[in-house]
Amino acid sequence: MTAPLLEALRGNSSVIAAELRPPRAELGSLEGMDAWIDMYHAVRDLARQGVRVCLTDSAVGMQEENNLRHLVSNLGLDVPRDGIVPFLTTKHSHEYCLSYAEQAGQHGFSSLVVLGGDRSVGRARCVDHAWELRRDIRSRVPGVALGGWANPQSDAATQVDYLLDPHFNGEFYLTQIVSHLNPQPLERFLGEARRRGVGIPGMFGVFYYRSANARTLETLSNFLPVPVKGLIDEFAAGATPVDICARTLRACMDLGVRHFYISNLPLSNAAGTLAAILERVGVAA
Repeated sequence: MTAPLLEALRGNSSVIAAELRPPRAELGSLEGMDAWIDMYHAVRDLARQGVRVCLTDSAVGMQEENNLRHLVSNLGLDVPRDGIVPFLTTKHSHEYCLSYAEQAGQHGFSSLVVLGGDRSVGRARCVDHAWELRRDIRSRVPGVALGGWANPQSDAATQVDYLLDPHFNGEFYLTQIVSHLNPQPLERFLGEARRRGVGIPGMFGVFYYRSANARTLETLSNFLPVPVKGLIDEFAAGATPVDICARTLRACMDLGVRHFYISNLPLSNAAGTLAAILERVGVAA
């Protein structure tokens, strides 16, 4: 049985999760149905490997389908709820957010990541800061472990201030994407967190780059830090997507990071791709 995420993060073993993006809300009925079937298969295959699945909400400003409603209706009881970690951004109405958190708790989801969401695109936030929504959710649904956010690419002292603030209202945090091709910000963040005694566990984001297409990488740069030149050079030297993702995992592990979520895995073979990455690194899920 999969342990609750918070329990696993506080344990001695590494936690490696896959971040998947639910189908976009504007898809037609048939196209949306096919996309959700692919999603169910990916979640089930990952769950069989004991891999936790993070499901995004309003990724890159695009409105996505309600992930809880579809999962509860279609996954049944063969996928443990403790193995699924929904994301919730503030880019909905306040009442929707509270209702969503209540549904998560009622259906057995033991953890929920609550993020602010990109201010520059999509709907406006219902609160200025994600910690305010986590505060309100904690009051309404006290049994669900809440996760927040940190960005190692930003000023390390400021990010650690956020994590240590009594108003953070979270038991764990996720980070922005990190890379072995730009390790200095991560090193500074980890050093600051250790020096000041951050006690809550974190899961660090790693992106699965599928190609060296310069236009795609530049577009991604609008939403996350992308080491474009380094990636193009590594692909040109013969590295595969699996190689590059594994190199980031290994570099982070060498710095002492133990918990990760991996974004952008191909939905058609998420479990197989993740298995190949972990084999390259020499670890098990």
